[in-house]
Amino acid sequence: MSEAKRLRHPAEGGYARGEETRLRIIGAAIEVFGERGFEAASTRDIAARAGVNAPALQYYFANKEGVYRACAEHIACAVSTHFEPVLQRARATLASAGDDTPALIDAFIAIQEAIADRIFLSPATSSQRLFFVREQAGQEPPGASDILEQRMRGPLNRVGLALIARIGGTATDDPITAIRLMSLHGQMMPFHVAPRAALTLLGWPQFDADKRLLIRTTVQANARALLEMWSAERLEPAVITKGKSSAPSKATKRPRTRS
Repeated sequence: MSEAKRLRHPAEGGYARGEETRLRIIGAAIEVFGERGFEAASTRDIAARAGVNAPALQYYFANKEGVYRACAEHIACAVSTHFEPVLQRARATLASAGDDTPALIDAFIAIQEAIADRIFLSPATSSQRLFFVREQAGQEPPGASDILEQRMRGPLNRVGLALIARIGGTATDDPITAIRLMSLHGQMMPFHVAPRAALTLLGWPQFDADKRLLIRTTVQANARALLEMWSAERLEPAVITKGKSSAPSKATKRPRTRS
């Protein structure tokens, strides 16, 4: 389908009302797709949830897959807007900091701070979380994954990989670099995708300001400790254990070619 057809808007004075209707349809579609999945969702159900007639969906999006792609674009736009400032600062640090490990670590911690802000201050609805879960499980059309990867996950991961590679002396395409990135960001995932389970484990009724601060500081301290350890492994020719020099572990003996 053409971009013009998929993102069609009324002209002139009707634009504002048309955009409001389009966004209302997208909001309803995220709910329905999250609750039922792409195959089980129907354009009739989405239209009813949005309070519009069924032909309105075809007018704005052409078909159900067009609606689905628009949902992914809407989510990607909101998330990328949130992260772009901190990513720009991290890119500037990468360009100017050289091997200044503290500056590189601070840039990575700032990204984690932005992730925490996104989770706690601009939380996704339960339907949006389900939308992500279904998309990541590979149950939905691949078009959404392409959009989310290009506009949201890709930029965040590329900067994160570059920082960790520089800090730890690995290549950006080394699997160890990717595993390290996933392990660091994974600390925040329970609070994003399973907040009820996290609250139950912690014995908390909710994430109030003090508890959010405790989570942030704990996660950031963990990340900083690991990043400093990986930096030390890069800088030290051997691991010093009980006053004696011994060969590094098998994991740290891998070639560390910076990309």
